[in-house]
Amino acid sequence: MVQYNFKKITVVPTGKDFIDIILSRTQRQTPTVVHKGYAISRIRQFYMRKVKYTQTNFHEKLSTIIEEFPRLDDIHPFYGDLLHVLYNKDHYKLALGQINTARNLIGKISKDYVKLLKYADSLYRCKTLKVAALGRMCTVTKRIGPSLAYLEQIRQHMARLPSIDPNTRTILICGYPNVGKSSFINKITRADVDVQPYAFTTKSLFVGHTDYKYLRYQVIDTPGILDRPFEDRNIIEMCSITALAHLRAAVLFFLDISGSCGYSIAQQAALFHSIKSLFMNKPLIIVCNKTDLQPLDGIPEEDMKLVMEMKAEAMKTVIGQGGEATNDEGVLLTMSTLTEDGVISVKNAACERLLNQRVELKMKSKKINDCLNRFHVAIPKPRDQKERPPSIPQAVLEAKAKEAAEKEKKKLERDLENDNGGAGVYSASLKKHYLLANDEWKEDIMPEIFDGHNVYDFVDPDILQRLEELEREEEGREVSEDDVDMDNEMAPEEKKALAVIRKKKSLLIQEHRIKKSTAESRPTVPRKFDKERKFTSKRMGRQLSALGLDPTLAINRARSKSRGRKRERSVDHEDDAMDMDVDQKPNKKLRMRSSSHSRSTSRPPHEVVPGEGYRDSAQKMKAIKWAKNSSKKRNKEARRGEADRVIPTLRPKHLFSGKRSTGKTDRR
Repeated sequence: MVQYNFKKITVVPTGKDFIDIILSRTQRQTPTVVHKGYAISRIRQFYMRKVKYTQTNFHEKLSTIIEEFPRLDDIHPFYGDLLHVLYNKDHYKLALGQINTARNLIGKISKDYVKLLKYADSLYRCKTLKVAALGRMCTVTKRIGPSLAYLEQIRQHMARLPSIDPNTRTILICGYPNVGKSSFINKITRADVDVQPYAFTTKSLFVGHTDYKYLRYQVIDTPGILDRPFEDRNIIEMCSITALAHLRAAVLFFLDISGSCGYSIAQQAALFHSIKSLFMNKPLIIVCNKTDLQPLDGIPEEDMKLVMEMKAEAMKTVIGQGGEATNDEGVLLTMSTLTEDGVISVKNAACERLLNQRVELKMKSKKINDCLNRFHVAIPKPRDQKERPPSIPQAVLEAKAKEAAEKEKKKLERDLENDNGGAGVYSASLKKHYLLANDEWKEDIMPEIFDGHNVYDFVDPDILQRLEELEREEEGREVSEDDVDMDNEMAPEEKKALAVIRKKKSLLIQEHRIKKSTAESRPTVPRKFDKERKFTSKRMGRQLSALGLDPTLAINRARSKSRGRKRERSVDHEDDAMDMDVDQKPNKKLRMRSSSHSRSTSRPPHEVVPGEGYRDSAQKMKAIKWAKNSSKKRNKEARRGEADRVIPTLRPKHLFSGKRSTGKTDRR
């Protein structure tokens, strides 16, 4: 159970927002109407209530800020030192002290002005004193604006701190940067710490949780520490030093014996000896990581000597009888986070050492005497000297042995994928688990049945090849037949003319394609400005005559198409036309008759169409008039149709509710 939850601290508003919150609440929660005709006692009470209410709101808000932020002297030393490292204890206390001073000043201002309001002799005097009181309170709040902004930044940062319980079972990982600390916590917990091939990837404390013997252990990944004087260490390194100094945990000191982290074993040993005072009374384990690159036995003698010295120091932390080390098991361990070799053994050794130490400390405490008399361990006594070994049937033993053998031999799908080319190359077979009488049938192709017949029985494997041969043969026959027919039917002169026509046609197609490709950028030239005279009827006649064709019909057709169609009057209406020329007053019916028939005439609205249900045109016009009159009111009220029953809100509540401020209210 975590004792400190910094995520529940209330948001600290800025100075301006603070004033707006308090004054708007005062305006909403206190009466706002007063008249000079009221008794002076009532007027005084009206303004005294406003001043007291404002002071109460300021006091409550500021008290909430002071009480919710932790006091560094009252919380666990680990959190006290961590907050000091991150935020500077002096600045933190100074900001909270300014908030407390502002709260006291606002209370004193309220007390003074309430006393003055008791002796005010008019409405104007009371109002002036109220404005002065609230103004001085707001001035005090504005002055603590920087402190409020500083506390809000601290609150946001504290909310992002990991939830660390200083009193629970804890495993602490420390060492030089880039030695494999984050990789180890990712392997044994569900934490997701960023791992990169450069130093100081981890810049703050990260927490994960793991289980051992049905107990929950807290694993803390600390940033890397460099071997330099205490006063030269930065904030990132001081987080690790704070955790080592104040948390009662099992410490795993990681060594990179391969040197790939950028630091030699001598440098790592110097760091170990410089901070070994922080390991006192804590189970300490030296973990040699990255054995996949360099095994422990293959390092030079000088480095091996340094490792043995660190192991001797770690042996001093083993709790035994009389304070001496009893055995050296679980003090120096090797592992590789890449191949996961030895990772679980390191975790188990650390948990076991920590559990033994905590049990030993509890046994030495004074409370153990109150608990021991409640325990009774019952040990059964043998009734005779006869041995009674466990009786397991032979069939069960054989089944277990067979199951173990199958488990060892069985290959997973991942193993098969790696053996057969990897992902993207290997395709898993979905048929290999079919239960068939013969295992050879599993990979057979499933028959496709249509109308009770197997489709494959009617499929010719060479059908595509035969189809291609047949198509080629038909194409050859068509070409040969066309050539034979053309040669047989046409005379030599006609063949020559046909060749010229085909050549001319191909040239025209090429010219058209060129024009089409440049159509967007080429201007359109009217035919009368055609200087080359490419599009004249005479030229067309010459070309057709040169080809041996009669151009008369083609020229006449082109001329008839180029002329506009003149409007002609029928013979029946010649008299009407003559009258129109004399009177110069065209008749409407005549215009309708003589108009072009290219436009269809519209049906008049009074005309009755069979099937509409009207007796005559008068009844239809009457119905149309009634329909227009019935829709006038609906259109005036902006309704969509007869079924529109919407009643609009004439007085919206958000515009006509609440108290009105001083000034014009005509907008409401």
